[in-house]
Amino acid sequence: MKVVLAVTGASGVVYGVRLASELAKAGTELTIIVSDAAKRVLAAETQDGLKQLKRHGRLLTEHDIDADISSGSVETDAVVVCPCSMKTSAAIANGYAYNLICRTADVAIKEQRRLVLVVREMPFSAIHLENMLKLARLGAVILPACPGFYHEPKTVNDMVDHVVGKVLDVLGVESELYKRWNS
Repeated sequence: MKVVLAVTGASGVVYGVRLASELAKAGTELTIIVSDAAKRVLAAETQDGLKQLKRHGRLLTEHDIDADISSGSVETDAVVVCPCSMKTSAAIANGYAYNLICRTADVAIKEQRRLVLVVREMPFSAIHLENMLKLARLGAVILPACPGFYHEPKTVNDMVDHVVGKVLDVLGVESELYKRWNS
């Protein structure tokens, strides 16, 4: 499986770092795009998040607009934006492919490939919701970073694993990151 993982400047970059680790562990061919804002958030929210991302796949910046993945002729199985800022979701929803992250998402939409947006914001404004509705109607999976609690998480990592596990489910990647509902 070939996946593009884009990490934007929304809080919650730990989701992207953990997802990269799990995708690499599953043998995924991973290309990771990190925005300038994400680099700042990675420095603020993690010990060595950028170093961890570099270990899990080919690392690009949002400015690498001529990268192979910016073309629809390069086949990928999915593009995941995790976390996805509202700025990025707005750009994608409106076809504003101003950087490599938005361009690869645009390619996923036009080529009808899997696009997953792990949106991270609260509360949502009407503008945010309209953009997400537009994207969902275009086939994107909107997966808010909202961990469940039925599995009785004990740590923040347990909550992160729940969200990452849900992303892996959408991609069809097997994992045991969280306990599934059992009534």
